[in-house]
Amino acid sequence: MRPVIRDPDRRSGVTTLIPVLGDQLSPDLSSLKDVDPATAVILMMEVADETTYVRHHRRKIAYILSAMRHHAAALQAAGWTVDYVKLDDADNTGSFTGEIARAVERHASDRIVVTESGEHRVQAMLDAWETLFGIPVDIRADTRFIATHSEFAAWADERKQLRMEFFYRDMRRKTGLLMDGAKPEGGEWNYDKENRKPAQRDLLMPQLPHFAPDAITTEVLALVAARFTDHVGSLDNFGIAVTREQALETQAHFLKHALPRFGDFQDAMLTGEPYLYHAHLSFYINSGLLDPLELCRAVEDEYRAGRVPLNAAEGFIRQIIGWREYVRGIYWWTGPEYGTRNFLNAKRALPAFYWTGDTDMHCLSQAIGQTLDLAYAHHIQRLMVTGNFALLIGADPDDVDRWYLEVYADAYEWVEQPNTRGMVLFADGGLLGSKPYASSGAYIDRMSDYCRHCRYDVKQRTGSDACPFNALYWDFLARNDDKLRSNQRLAMPYRNWDRMDDATKAALRGQAASFLERLDAAPKGY
Repeated sequence: MRPVIRDPDRRSGVTTLIPVLGDQLSPDLSSLKDVDPATAVILMMEVADETTYVRHHRRKIAYILSAMRHHAAALQAAGWTVDYVKLDDADNTGSFTGEIARAVERHASDRIVVTESGEHRVQAMLDAWETLFGIPVDIRADTRFIATHSEFAAWADERKQLRMEFFYRDMRRKTGLLMDGAKPEGGEWNYDKENRKPAQRDLLMPQLPHFAPDAITTEVLALVAARFTDHVGSLDNFGIAVTREQALETQAHFLKHALPRFGDFQDAMLTGEPYLYHAHLSFYINSGLLDPLELCRAVEDEYRAGRVPLNAAEGFIRQIIGWREYVRGIYWWTGPEYGTRNFLNAKRALPAFYWTGDTDMHCLSQAIGQTLDLAYAHHIQRLMVTGNFALLIGADPDDVDRWYLEVYADAYEWVEQPNTRGMVLFADGGLLGSKPYASSGAYIDRMSDYCRHCRYDVKQRTGSDACPFNALYWDFLARNDDKLRSNQRLAMPYRNWDRMDDATKAALRGQAASFLERLDAAPKGY
């Protein structure tokens, strides 16, 4: 599919070139506002640089390319001229800047209008275009977010300590979501304490809508299968929404069938159940097919209509206008330097099973296996299983950043890096979160059925059958004592460590050392 370009060689009048990137698939994108479609060309580009700067999951690449092609068709139907460059076009230069250069020449463009990029690497390209091409470049703010860069910076600059909870309250006030006048609905800002129930198997658990690939998606799947043979991930049973209409259908399904129980079970995990009551909408929000504020208002409407409880509505809205906005603010406020932080001086390479799922630790096998199949895992699997293990073994933040960016279809650097380096690994020393989210096997056992199917015994701390998470947890605290003991939220774990006799401490540290030696001797990376 190559959308038709009307009068591609026109040389009269002002021609505005509007690049639309792969995570800007929104009909009301800021770069499209106040521009006359009769004198503008939208440029959409599939380029090798963006598919290979990390080895993205093949399902992720297929989703983004198919969604881009469908969005191009929707823009054409809305009256825009769309110049679409496919990945396998013979003259494709392989980079955004190379394709902009060709398009400026092709359309005799007098100016470029573009919505700011979501990440530093691409924004640096946009910033250079005016000098490179000698025409005005109007870089517009991304209005799909609630907090502007300046608003977040003003909020952060006046605080000695950043905490999402207080930022989230400001976003509630700004949007009016779940507000009762000047007070939060129900009298509390946060109902997270009600959202920690383990799930039980339910034959009526909602199943996601499945969208059979059309001709466009089928073509993309064939391209990705042939071109990205060295990337991880399955393309089998591809049924992801690739149009705004399909994404809205998935949203409606969530609101009706899953949202009512989302709050109670948002932290739960079950063997063979990748979705449970989760929305599975982050693919579509982060690429632009769904509007996050519009979605949150729909969630609030469900609560106001009495169809969902407050803890479910509040818990979901907090994920969007709280965490999502907060990590984006952190990313831009700290700048590229944030991606170099390594507070705990962690250096261990990620084991090869992160790219295969081939491990006898059932929780990791489940979380990684579904990730390889679906390019998806929910937030607790990412934080408390794959992330927790990476934290406990002292995995290099660069490796972990790269892995999360590669394997999840909703991962773009602005959202991935603060979540990984800050929330998961505590590599920022507590800027984003108040403590490292380290846990023994007890948390996983409490919130899942994984331990019941594991060859290790979650109740044992030492010995050949002991759950590796247990000794690794205490070893993590011991080896990072000088950096973590002063953290007030770790006071109780350190008191428990201090109460242990020397023999118990030595046994736990010896158990962890033996495990890490075997891990270090095993294959690394992909």
